[in-house]
Amino acid sequence: MNIKKSIIVLFLFSFTITLAEGNGEPYPIDGYKTTGIRRLARLQKIIDGQIKDTKPISGALKSINDIKLNLLGVRGDSLADFPQSDKKLQQKLNGLFPNLHESYSVALLDITDGKKIRYASRQDAKGFQPGSVGKLAIIAGLFNELERLYPDSYEDRVTLLKTRSVKAGTWGNYDEHTVPFFDTITNGFFKRTVKEYDVFSLYEWVDHMLSVSNNSAASIVWREALLMRAFGQDYPNLTEEQTAAYFKTTPRASLQNLSNLVVNEPLLKIGISEEEWRLGSMFTQGAKRIIPGSGGSIGSPRGLMKFLIAIERGKIVDYKSSLEIKRMMYMTDRRIRYGSSPRLSKAAIYFKSGSLYQCKPEEGFTCKKYMGNVQNYMNSVVIVEQPDGATYMVVLMTNVLRKNSNLDHMGLASSIDDLIRKP
Repeated sequence: MNIKKSIIVLFLFSFTITLAEGNGEPYPIDGYKTTGIRRLARLQKIIDGQIKDTKPISGALKSINDIKLNLLGVRGDSLADFPQSDKKLQQKLNGLFPNLHESYSVALLDITDGKKIRYASRQDAKGFQPGSVGKLAIIAGLFNELERLYPDSYEDRVTLLKTRSVKAGTWGNYDEHTVPFFDTITNGFFKRTVKEYDVFSLYEWVDHMLSVSNNSAASIVWREALLMRAFGQDYPNLTEEQTAAYFKTTPRASLQNLSNLVVNEPLLKIGISEEEWRLGSMFTQGAKRIIPGSGGSIGSPRGLMKFLIAIERGKIVDYKSSLEIKRMMYMTDRRIRYGSSPRLSKAAIYFKSGSLYQCKPEEGFTCKKYMGNVQNYMNSVVIVEQPDGATYMVVLMTNVLRKNSNLDHMGLASSIDDLIRKP
Protein backbone atom coordinates (compact mmCIF):
# COMPACT_ATOMS: atom_id res chain seq x y z
CA MET A 1 0.00 0.00 0.00
CA ASN A 2 1.47 3.40 -1.01
CA ILE A 3 1.74 6.33 1.38
CA LYS A 4 -1.28 8.17 -0.08
CA LYS A 5 -3.56 5.13 0.34
CA SER A 6 -2.23 4.55 3.85
CA ILE A 7 -3.11 8.12 4.84
CA ILE A 8 -6.64 7.72 3.44
CA VAL A 9 -7.17 4.42 5.27
CA LEU A 10 -5.81 5.91 8.49
CA PHE A 11 -8.11 8.93 8.13
CA LEU A 12 -11.16 6.74 7.52
CA PHE A 13 -10.27 4.54 10.50
CA SER A 14 -9.81 7.58 12.75
CA PHE A 15 -13.09 9.08 11.51
CA THR A 16 -14.91 5.82 12.22
CA ILE A 17 -13.53 5.67 15.77
CA THR A 18 -14.49 9.30 16.36
CA LEU A 19 -18.07 8.60 15.26
CA ALA A 20 -18.27 5.55 17.50
CA GLU A 21 -17.03 7.48 20.53
CA GLY A 22 -19.30 10.44 19.87
CA ASN A 23 -22.44 8.43 19.18
CA GLY A 24 -24.10 8.99 22.55
CA GLU A 25 -26.14 6.02 23.66
CA PRO A 26 -28.96 6.74 26.14
CA TYR A 27 -28.01 7.75 29.69
CA PRO A 28 -27.70 6.57 32.18
CA ILE A 29 -27.86 3.57 29.90
CA ASP A 30 -24.58 4.49 28.23
CA GLY A 31 -23.04 4.80 31.68
CA TYR A 32 -22.50 1.03 31.98
CA LYS A 33 -18.80 1.16 31.09
CA THR A 34 -18.25 3.97 33.57
CA THR A 35 -20.28 2.55 36.44
CA GLY A 36 -20.55 -1.20 35.91
CA ILE A 37 -24.28 -1.03 36.70
CA ARG A 38 -25.58 -4.12 34.92
CA ARG A 39 -29.16 -2.84 34.69
CA LEU A 40 -27.89 -0.30 32.18
CA ALA A 41 -26.21 -2.97 30.06
CA ARG A 42 -29.54 -4.76 29.76
CA LEU A 43 -31.35 -1.59 28.73
CA GLN A 44 -28.75 -0.99 26.05
CA LYS A 45 -29.26 -4.49 24.68
CA ILE A 46 -33.02 -3.87 24.59
CA ILE A 47 -32.45 -0.69 22.59
CA ASP A 48 -30.06 -2.53 20.25
CA GLY A 49 -32.62 -5.29 19.68
CA GLN A 50 -30.50 -8.00 21.30
CA ILE A 51 -33.12 -8.53 24.00
CA LYS A 52 -36.85 -8.36 23.38
CA ASP A 53 -38.52 -6.13 25.93
CA THR A 54 -40.19 -2.72 26.13
CA LYS A 55 -37.83 0.05 25.08
CA PRO A 56 -37.42 3.13 27.27
CA ILE A 57 -39.54 6.17 26.39
CA SER A 58 -37.94 9.04 24.50
CA GLY A 59 -37.47 11.13 27.64
CA ALA A 60 -35.19 8.44 29.04
CA LEU A 61 -32.74 8.48 26.14
CA LYS A 62 -30.34 11.25 27.08
CA SER A 63 -26.63 10.51 26.84
CA ILE A 64 -24.32 10.65 29.82
CA ASN A 65 -22.52 13.47 28.04
CA ASP A 66 -25.72 15.45 27.45
CA ILE A 67 -26.66 15.78 31.12
CA LYS A 68 -25.56 19.20 32.34
CA LEU A 69 -25.99 21.41 35.39
CA ASN A 70 -28.30 24.33 34.68
CA LEU A 71 -27.33 26.90 37.31
CA LEU A 72 -23.59 27.40 37.06
CA GLY A 73 -21.83 30.74 37.31
CA VAL A 74 -23.61 34.07 37.70
CA ARG A 75 -27.05 32.58 37.05
CA GLY A 76 -26.63 30.16 39.94
CA ASP A 77 -25.03 32.79 42.17
CA SER A 78 -28.29 34.74 41.97
CA LEU A 79 -29.84 31.87 43.96
CA ALA A 80 -27.31 31.98 46.79
CA ASP A 81 -30.23 33.41 48.78
CA PHE A 82 -33.55 31.62 48.45
CA PRO A 83 -35.71 33.33 45.80
CA GLN A 84 -38.75 35.49 46.47
CA SER A 85 -42.09 34.61 44.88
CA ASP A 86 -42.80 35.87 41.39
CA LYS A 87 -46.22 37.54 41.48
CA LYS A 88 -47.54 36.29 38.14
CA LEU A 89 -46.27 32.74 38.58
CA GLN A 90 -47.68 32.67 42.10
CA GLN A 91 -51.12 33.66 40.82
CA LYS A 92 -51.03 30.89 38.23
CA LEU A 93 -49.94 28.31 40.79
CA ASN A 94 -52.67 29.37 43.21
CA GLY A 95 -55.20 28.79 40.44
CA LEU A 96 -54.37 25.06 40.36
CA PHE A 97 -55.47 24.34 43.91
CA PRO A 98 -59.13 25.25 44.51
CA ASN A 99 -60.24 21.62 44.21
CA LEU A 100 -57.25 19.92 45.81
CA HIS A 101 -56.76 18.94 49.45
CA GLU A 102 -55.52 21.58 51.88
CA SER A 103 -52.45 19.48 52.75
CA TYR A 104 -50.94 19.93 49.29
CA SER A 105 -47.63 21.76 49.63
CA VAL A 106 -45.47 22.63 46.66
CA ALA A 107 -42.38 24.56 45.62
CA LEU A 108 -41.89 25.48 41.94
CA LEU A 109 -38.82 27.08 40.37
CA ASP A 110 -38.67 27.95 36.68
CA ILE A 111 -35.05 28.04 35.52
CA THR A 112 -35.63 28.01 31.75
CA ASP A 113 -32.52 29.33 30.04
CA GLY A 114 -32.87 32.82 28.60
CA LYS A 115 -35.76 33.71 30.87
CA LYS A 116 -36.06 35.27 34.29
CA ILE A 117 -35.80 32.78 37.15
CA ARG A 118 -39.23 32.56 38.80
CA TYR A 119 -40.35 30.98 42.07
CA ALA A 120 -43.80 30.19 43.45
CA SER A 121 -44.98 28.04 46.33
CA ARG A 122 -47.80 26.84 48.51
CA GLN A 123 -47.06 26.09 52.20
CA ASP A 124 -43.40 25.51 51.32
CA ALA A 125 -42.24 25.55 54.95
CA LYS A 126 -44.69 22.85 56.06
CA GLY A 127 -43.02 19.70 57.38
CA PHE A 128 -43.82 16.19 56.14
CA GLN A 129 -42.43 12.71 56.66
CA PRO A 130 -40.24 12.55 53.52
CA GLY A 131 -40.32 8.77 53.07
CA SER A 132 -38.03 7.59 50.31
CA VAL A 133 -37.25 11.14 49.19
CA GLY A 134 -34.87 11.01 52.16
CA LYS A 135 -32.63 8.70 50.15
CA LEU A 136 -31.30 11.79 48.38
CA ALA A 137 -29.65 12.74 51.67
CA ILE A 138 -27.88 9.38 51.65
CA ILE A 139 -26.36 9.85 48.20
CA ALA A 140 -25.21 13.34 49.23
CA GLY A 141 -23.66 11.80 52.35
CA LEU A 142 -21.94 9.12 50.29
CA PHE A 143 -20.34 11.60 47.90
CA ASN A 144 -19.29 13.74 50.84
CA GLU A 145 -17.44 10.77 52.34
CA LEU A 146 -15.88 9.88 48.98
CA GLU A 147 -14.48 13.41 48.79
CA ARG A 148 -13.01 12.99 52.28
CA LEU A 149 -11.32 9.77 51.17
CA TYR A 150 -9.99 11.12 47.88
CA PRO A 151 -9.95 14.94 48.08
CA ASP A 152 -7.66 15.30 45.08
CA SER A 153 -9.03 12.64 42.72
CA TYR A 154 -12.62 12.34 41.55
CA GLU A 155 -11.50 9.43 39.35
CA ASP A 156 -10.49 7.47 42.46
CA ARG A 157 -13.94 8.07 43.93
CA VAL A 158 -15.64 6.66 40.84
CA THR A 159 -13.25 3.70 40.77
CA LEU A 160 -14.13 2.84 44.36
CA LEU A 161 -17.86 3.00 43.58
CA LYS A 162 -17.36 0.66 40.65
CA THR A 163 -14.93 -1.84 42.16
CA ARG A 164 -15.91 -2.01 45.82
CA SER A 165 -18.34 -4.92 46.27
CA VAL A 166 -20.26 -5.31 49.52
CA LYS A 167 -22.66 -7.89 50.89
CA ALA A 168 -26.11 -6.94 52.09
CA GLY A 169 -26.00 -8.76 55.42
CA THR A 170 -28.81 -8.24 57.92
CA TRP A 171 -29.00 -4.61 56.82
CA GLY A 172 -30.99 -5.81 53.83
CA ASN A 173 -33.86 -7.17 55.95
CA TYR A 174 -36.50 -6.40 54.81
CA ASP A 175 -37.93 -4.59 51.78
CA GLU A 176 -40.75 -5.50 49.42
CA HIS A 177 -39.21 -3.61 46.49
CA THR A 178 -37.41 -5.97 44.12
CA VAL A 179 -34.06 -5.29 42.48
CA PRO A 180 -32.84 -6.49 39.06
CA PHE A 181 -30.27 -9.26 38.57
CA PHE A 182 -28.71 -9.40 35.10
CA ASP A 183 -25.96 -11.60 33.68
CA THR A 184 -24.18 -9.60 30.96
CA ILE A 185 -22.85 -12.80 29.33
CA THR A 186 -25.93 -15.05 29.24
CA ASN A 187 -28.54 -12.24 29.35
CA GLY A 188 -30.20 -14.09 32.22
CA PHE A 189 -32.52 -11.73 34.08
CA PHE A 190 -34.83 -11.80 37.06
CA LYS A 191 -36.04 -9.58 39.90
CA ARG A 192 -36.48 -10.36 43.57
CA THR A 193 -36.13 -8.83 47.00
CA VAL A 194 -32.66 -8.45 48.51
CA LYS A 195 -31.27 -11.39 50.47
CA GLU A 196 -28.55 -11.26 53.13
CA TYR A 197 -26.05 -13.03 50.85
CA ASP A 198 -26.48 -10.65 47.89
CA VAL A 199 -23.37 -8.80 46.73
CA PHE A 200 -23.37 -5.70 44.51
CA SER A 201 -20.92 -2.93 43.83
CA LEU A 202 -21.45 0.37 45.60
CA TYR A 203 -22.58 1.89 42.30
CA GLU A 204 -25.24 -0.81 41.90
CA TRP A 205 -26.48 -0.42 45.46
CA VAL A 206 -26.87 3.34 44.82
CA ASP A 207 -28.76 2.58 41.61
CA HIS A 208 -31.08 0.16 43.43
CA MET A 209 -31.67 2.83 46.08
CA LEU A 210 -32.73 5.47 43.54
CA SER A 211 -34.03 3.73 40.41
CA VAL A 212 -36.41 1.34 42.21
CA SER A 213 -36.30 3.04 45.65
CA ASN A 214 -35.11 -0.12 47.39
CA ASN A 215 -35.01 0.33 51.17
CA SER A 216 -32.43 -2.41 51.68
CA ALA A 217 -30.07 -0.63 49.31
CA ALA A 218 -30.63 2.65 51.16
CA SER A 219 -29.59 1.14 54.50
CA ILE A 220 -26.57 -0.52 52.89
CA VAL A 221 -25.35 2.64 51.14
CA TRP A 222 -25.83 4.58 54.39
CA ARG A 223 -23.84 1.90 56.22
CA GLU A 224 -20.96 2.17 53.75
CA ALA A 225 -20.86 5.96 54.01
CA LEU A 226 -20.68 5.59 57.81
CA LEU A 227 -17.83 3.08 57.49
CA MET A 228 -15.93 5.47 55.22
CA ARG A 229 -16.09 8.09 57.97
CA ALA A 230 -15.16 5.60 60.70
CA PHE A 231 -12.25 3.87 58.94
CA GLY A 232 -10.98 6.60 56.63
CA GLN A 233 -8.13 5.47 54.38
CA ASP A 234 -8.53 1.87 55.59
CA TYR A 235 -12.06 1.64 54.18
CA PRO A 236 -11.21 0.36 50.66
CA ASN A 237 -9.65 -2.78 52.17
CA LEU A 238 -12.19 -3.26 54.92
CA THR A 239 -13.29 -6.90 55.38
CA GLU A 240 -16.66 -8.28 56.39
CA GLU A 241 -15.12 -9.50 59.65
CA GLN A 242 -13.80 -6.04 60.50
CA THR A 243 -17.15 -4.50 59.67
CA ALA A 244 -19.01 -6.96 61.90
CA ALA A 245 -16.59 -6.38 64.76
CA TYR A 246 -16.96 -2.62 64.46
CA PHE A 247 -20.73 -2.68 64.74
CA LYS A 248 -20.58 -5.23 67.56
CA THR A 249 -18.11 -3.34 69.74
CA THR A 250 -18.98 0.30 69.08
CA PRO A 251 -21.51 1.78 71.53
CA ARG A 252 -24.95 2.25 70.01
CA ALA A 253 -25.00 5.91 70.99
CA SER A 254 -21.76 6.49 69.06
CA LEU A 255 -23.16 4.69 66.01
CA GLN A 256 -26.33 6.74 66.24
CA ASN A 257 -24.43 10.04 66.39
CA LEU A 258 -22.10 9.15 63.52
CA SER A 259 -24.94 7.84 61.39
CA ASN A 260 -26.85 11.08 61.86
CA LEU A 261 -23.80 13.21 61.10
CA VAL A 262 -22.91 11.42 57.86
CA VAL A 263 -26.24 12.08 56.11
CA ASN A 264 -27.24 15.41 57.64
CA GLU A 265 -23.93 17.26 57.60
CA PRO A 266 -23.99 17.73 53.79
CA LEU A 267 -27.48 19.23 54.04
CA LEU A 268 -26.38 21.74 56.66
CA LYS A 269 -23.40 22.68 54.48
CA ILE A 270 -25.69 23.85 51.68
CA GLY A 271 -27.92 25.86 53.98
CA ILE A 272 -30.73 23.39 54.73
CA SER A 273 -31.75 23.62 58.37
CA GLU A 274 -32.82 20.64 60.46
CA GLU A 275 -36.38 21.98 60.45
CA GLU A 276 -36.37 22.10 56.63
CA TRP A 277 -34.98 18.60 56.04
CA ARG A 278 -33.25 15.96 58.07
CA LEU A 279 -32.97 12.18 58.02
CA GLY A 280 -33.38 10.39 61.32
CA SER A 281 -33.46 6.62 60.87
CA MET A 282 -32.41 3.73 58.67
CA PHE A 283 -34.77 2.24 56.10
CA THR A 284 -34.89 -1.42 57.18
CA GLN A 285 -35.62 -3.16 60.46
CA GLY A 286 -32.35 -5.08 60.27
CA ALA A 287 -30.41 -1.82 60.15
CA LYS A 288 -32.52 -0.16 62.85
CA ARG A 289 -31.71 -2.99 65.25
CA ILE A 290 -28.03 -2.10 64.87
CA ILE A 291 -28.34 1.69 64.72
CA PRO A 292 -31.42 3.18 66.43
CA GLY A 293 -33.06 6.22 64.91
CA SER A 294 -32.48 9.73 66.22
CA GLY A 295 -34.82 12.71 66.16
CA GLY A 296 -37.10 11.48 63.39
CA SER A 297 -37.16 12.48 59.73
CA ILE A 298 -38.78 15.59 58.32
CA GLY A 299 -38.85 17.31 54.96
CA SER A 300 -40.38 20.47 53.54
CA PRO A 301 -40.78 21.69 49.96
CA ARG A 302 -38.45 24.60 50.73
CA GLY A 303 -35.70 22.37 52.13
CA LEU A 304 -35.87 19.95 49.23
CA MET A 305 -35.95 22.80 46.71
CA LYS A 306 -32.73 24.08 48.28
CA PHE A 307 -31.25 20.64 47.57
CA LEU A 308 -32.27 20.75 43.90
CA ILE A 309 -30.84 24.25 43.54
CA ALA A 310 -27.58 23.06 45.09
CA ILE A 311 -27.38 20.19 42.59
CA GLU A 312 -27.85 22.51 39.63
CA ARG A 313 -25.28 24.96 41.06
CA GLY A 314 -22.71 22.19 41.55
CA LYS A 315 -22.65 22.81 45.29
CA ILE A 316 -23.30 19.32 46.68
CA VAL A 317 -19.71 18.50 47.60
CA ASP A 318 -18.36 19.79 44.28
CA TYR A 319 -19.25 20.16 40.61
CA LYS A 320 -18.48 16.57 39.55
CA SER A 321 -20.28 15.05 42.53
CA SER A 322 -23.36 17.19 41.88
CA LEU A 323 -23.35 16.17 38.23
CA GLU A 324 -23.08 12.49 39.09
CA ILE A 325 -25.90 12.74 41.63
CA LYS A 326 -28.05 14.32 38.93
CA ARG A 327 -27.15 11.49 36.55
CA MET A 328 -28.09 8.91 39.17
CA MET A 329 -31.48 10.64 39.52
CA TYR A 330 -32.13 10.47 35.76
CA MET A 331 -35.22 8.33 35.39
CA THR A 332 -34.84 5.37 33.03
CA ASP A 333 -36.84 2.91 35.11
CA ARG A 334 -40.65 2.93 35.28
CA ARG A 335 -42.02 6.40 35.95
CA ILE A 336 -44.60 6.67 38.72
CA ARG A 337 -46.84 9.27 40.35
CA TYR A 338 -45.79 12.80 39.34
CA GLY A 339 -43.31 11.41 36.81
CA SER A 340 -45.97 9.30 35.03
CA SER A 341 -47.70 12.31 33.46
CA PRO A 342 -47.95 11.88 29.67
CA ARG A 343 -46.85 15.53 29.36
CA LEU A 344 -43.43 14.47 30.64
CA SER A 345 -42.89 11.44 28.38
CA LYS A 346 -40.56 13.36 26.05
CA ALA A 347 -38.92 15.27 28.87
CA ALA A 348 -35.82 14.25 30.73
CA ILE A 349 -36.73 13.99 34.40
CA TYR A 350 -34.45 13.66 37.40
CA PHE A 351 -36.75 12.21 39.97
CA LYS A 352 -37.31 10.75 43.40
CA SER A 353 -40.62 9.91 44.99
CA GLY A 354 -41.44 8.77 48.49
CA SER A 355 -44.41 7.60 50.48
CA LEU A 356 -45.31 6.39 53.93
CA TYR A 357 -48.75 5.31 55.08
CA GLN A 358 -50.20 3.95 58.32
CA CYS A 359 -53.63 2.56 59.15
CA LYS A 360 -55.77 1.91 62.21
CA PRO A 361 -59.07 0.05 62.51
CA GLU A 362 -61.98 2.16 61.25
CA GLU A 363 -65.54 1.10 60.59
CA GLY A 364 -66.31 0.97 56.89
CA PHE A 365 -62.67 1.52 55.92
CA THR A 366 -60.32 -1.08 54.39
CA CYS A 367 -56.63 -0.29 54.60
CA LYS A 368 -54.79 -0.42 51.27
CA LYS A 369 -51.38 0.67 50.04
CA TYR A 370 -50.98 4.45 49.88
CA MET A 371 -54.42 4.92 51.47
CA GLY A 372 -53.59 5.25 55.16
CA ASN A 373 -56.10 6.75 57.58
CA VAL A 374 -53.49 7.73 60.21
CA GLN A 375 -50.89 9.12 57.85
CA ASN A 376 -50.63 8.92 54.08
CA TYR A 377 -47.60 10.83 52.85
CA MET A 378 -46.84 10.98 49.14
CA ASN A 379 -43.97 13.16 47.92
CA SER A 380 -42.20 13.90 44.65
CA VAL A 381 -38.98 15.75 43.83
CA VAL A 382 -38.29 16.38 40.16
CA ILE A 383 -36.19 18.38 37.73
CA VAL A 384 -37.90 18.60 34.33
CA GLU A 385 -36.07 19.36 31.06
CA GLN A 386 -38.45 19.55 28.10
CA PRO A 387 -37.20 19.26 24.48
CA ASP A 388 -38.39 22.83 23.81
CA GLY A 389 -35.99 24.13 26.46
CA ALA A 390 -38.46 24.60 29.31
CA THR A 391 -36.63 23.67 32.50
CA TYR A 392 -38.10 23.74 35.98
CA MET A 393 -38.00 22.06 39.37
CA VAL A 394 -40.89 20.91 41.54
CA VAL A 395 -41.22 19.59 45.08
CA LEU A 396 -44.69 18.26 45.88
CA MET A 397 -45.61 16.89 49.33
CA THR A 398 -49.06 15.71 50.43
CA ASN A 399 -50.80 13.88 53.25
CA VAL A 400 -54.32 13.12 52.02
CA LEU A 401 -55.85 10.43 54.22
CA ARG A 402 -57.78 7.41 52.88
CA LYS A 403 -56.92 8.18 49.27
CA ASN A 404 -54.22 7.11 46.84
CA SER A 405 -53.16 10.52 45.50
CA ASN A 406 -51.22 9.04 42.60
CA LEU A 407 -53.62 10.31 39.93
CA ASP A 408 -53.86 13.74 41.52
CA HIS A 409 -50.07 13.99 41.47
CA MET A 410 -49.98 12.96 37.82
CA GLY A 411 -52.68 15.49 36.93
CA LEU A 412 -50.90 18.25 38.81
CA ALA A 413 -47.71 17.46 36.89
CA SER A 414 -49.56 18.07 33.63
CA SER A 415 -51.07 21.32 34.93
CA ILE A 416 -47.73 22.65 36.15
CA ASP A 417 -46.10 21.78 32.84
CA ASP A 418 -48.79 23.80 31.04
CA LEU A 419 -48.34 26.63 33.51
CA ILE A 420 -44.60 26.86 32.77
CA ARG A 421 -44.70 26.29 29.01
CA LYS A 422 -47.83 28.22 27.99
CA PRO A 423 -48.04 32.04 28.23
